[in-house]
Amino acid sequence: MKIRTITTGISLHSPQEQDKIRQAATFNQQAKSFFEQQGYEVQSTRISTNSWQEYLPSLSISEIVQEIKAIETLCQSLDLNFFNIGYADSPESIAIIPEINQNTSIIYCSSKTGDLASGIDFKNIRESAQAIKRISEKTEGGYGNFRFCAWANCQPGIPFFPVSYHQGNTAFAIGLEYPDLVMAAFSQSRNLSEAQNNLRSILVEELKKLEEIAQQIAVQFKIEYTGIDSSLAPSLENTSSIAFAYEKLGFGKFGSQGTLAISALITSVVKSLPFQLCGYSGLMLPVCEDVGLSQRANEQTYNLTNLLSYSAVCGCGLDTVPIPGSVTVEQIEAILLDMAALAIKLDKPLSARLFPIPGKQAGEMTAFNSPYLVNCQIFNSQ
Repeated sequence: MKIRTITTGISLHSPQEQDKIRQAATFNQQAKSFFEQQGYEVQSTRISTNSWQEYLPSLSISEIVQEIKAIETLCQSLDLNFFNIGYADSPESIAIIPEINQNTSIIYCSSKTGDLASGIDFKNIRESAQAIKRISEKTEGGYGNFRFCAWANCQPGIPFFPVSYHQGNTAFAIGLEYPDLVMAAFSQSRNLSEAQNNLRSILVEELKKLEEIAQQIAVQFKIEYTGIDSSLAPSLENTSSIAFAYEKLGFGKFGSQGTLAISALITSVVKSLPFQLCGYSGLMLPVCEDVGLSQRANEQTYNLTNLLSYSAVCGCGLDTVPIPGSVTVEQIEAILLDMAALAIKLDKPLSARLFPIPGKQAGEMTAFNSPYLVNCQIFNSQ
């Protein structure tokens, strides 16, 4: 198991509050060192803020972009590579996101497309679809969409990007990466009941130690600890693929009948762990962040519709899904509508991070040059 991220949330009232950013970056490094001294690998530290609309009001588009670029420059001077400016919740603000994205490299953000109280926001979904399309056209290879997603029914405090945003006093949360533990649990299991019990036992043992350390950090540095996002995040390692772990249970390749049931099983375990949980605490199936998922995508054992159906019983929605560059705004809009409808109907947090790949069609391979992504065949968007 690895710590995928230590994410510290701060609330800004002005982009000039650089001391808050510096203090959060310093804390992140201290917390990282604390965990490393206990033998944990910490892959990244991150900072997330409240919605940028709250601390960049009444500015022109160029002024907003310049202020955010200044924040990025500060972050880079602090050796911080992940900074989230929160979400936009109006069509006018969502329309600015492609410009922000094009002019930055470590700034992440999102758009809100609905929640349980107000239902689906159809205007925001339309504008989000347009933003995804524009980002794909404005950034090399469409890679800018790695730093943007549309979400519905997501609460503050999720440590994973790009959906993360913060509200309230400064606080930190932890996101994990543990497909190796799932692989170990499922390899020792003869049926689903054993798989469920084995996975729970392993996670309870491992997260107990982790939570104790996090609570020590909170006391020592006098900062609020909001919990562990127990979501099963992916790994780029062949031996720790989420998809290959599924296949240890004997139901065939990922995407075969039984995949939905295994997804539900994993989610039931991670949501019921006896610890302070936060965020999604579900199952992530990011196509281009897991070697096994990408390999099975190449073999067409599952499709975009399958991923949406798995979201109904498990995880976080549609994540790092490559689609044709020729996809229309209307087709993207339809995908986002389905995601939002599921999130609100089932009262669960879901998001969509889609990658239209310029100049490429379904069945062709992506050509990412990124340490965070693996290449796979492009999905059919219809």
